[in-house]
Amino acid sequence: MKTIATHVRRERRHRRVRAKVKGTEARPRLNVFRSARHIFAQIIDDGQGHTLVAASTLDADIRAKASETKKKDEAKAVGKLLAQRAVAKGLKQVVFDRGGYQYTGRIKSLADGAREGGLEF
Repeated sequence: MKTIATHVRRERRHRRVRAKVKGTEARPRLNVFRSARHIFAQIIDDGQGHTLVAASTLDADIRAKASETKKKDEAKAVGKLLAQRAVAKGLKQVVFDRGGYQYTGRIKSLADGAREGGLEF
């Protein structure tokens, strides 16, 4: 039996989740992508195909503190920054798309930070 690469399994899970999770204008989709070094989050209106708000560990606010914080703390800061930007645009409720990743570690920290920032999902 052949083993399937981890990224291929994640992409399959992501496609399966995306078939069910749709972002609307009233409740856009909060999408998460995680790499080895960084984490990226976007709020997307799938109806129009537009990114409404985005945040990542590459933002200057978070990058300045990156050397002294852990990845989980960075992910939580990204969630808070994303929520702050979303609330400023009038967005309160979103649908969470974990991107095929397990809901642990940095993904959970980002979601917790977004909830603390004022997003509901």
